[in-house]
Amino acid sequence: MKLLKVLIVDDSLITVKKLTVMLEALGHRVVATADTGAHALTAYRESKPDLVTMDITMPDMDGVEATRQIVKEFPNAAIIMVTSHGQEKMVIDALDAGARGYVLKPVRQEKVAEMIAKVMSRLA
Repeated sequence: MKLLKVLIVDDSLITVKKLTVMLEALGHRVVATADTGAHALTAYRESKPDLVTMDITMPDMDGVEATRQIVKEFPNAAIIMVTSHGQEKMVIDALDAGARGYVLKPVRQEKVAEMIAKVMSRLA
């Protein structure tokens, strides 16, 4: 798989750092981070990532709405939701909004790698 430019969207600095380490270990490059849904749209426009990891629960605009807005402007956006157990309805809403997959917290590197491979193979 080719190196991907990734935007991480999460309001937890610990999660951002954990995902950054995982993604870089997988050979990808984190080109931007955002801590709110509103910042996600701006960061997407500026960094033009190949992939987005998107938290669902964030201040000001949740990940479902941020996904909806990004996909409206960038229909080919590859967005993977990063969610906690118990948010099944929101995951379904996110998939309906245009997300291409999801991984559950606590995030494990092998699950992230599997979901990235699955999502990117569908877009190839």
